[in-house]
Amino acid sequence: MGPGMGWRMVEAQAIKDATMAHFILHNPWRKPETVHLHFNGAYHSDFHQGIMWYVQKEFPSMRILTISTVSQESIQKLDPEHLGRADFIICVPANMTTTH
Repeated sequence: MGPGMGWRMVEAQAIKDATMAHFILHNPWRKPETVHLHFNGAYHSDFHQGIMWYVQKEFPSMRILTISTVSQESIQKLDPEHLGRADFIICVPANMTTTH
């Protein structure tokens, strides 16, 4: 990756987040008091950033809950760096098979 290319990746992800937020907010089937379920990678919602930032900017009263998965050596207690990552955190053993 050449100089400055890291910023292009961040900008590309921000465009994806803004696009997903737009379609969540302008979904023709979205009505008050309904639940909208959206699946995305952790990069797009961890620490309530990414998509949530754009949604909350346009619709601050929308209630959003997030789920994220983390892997760590011991699953008995959440490591401090994962605190606040999501509303619900699924903690799996570090030696669990992954697909990425």
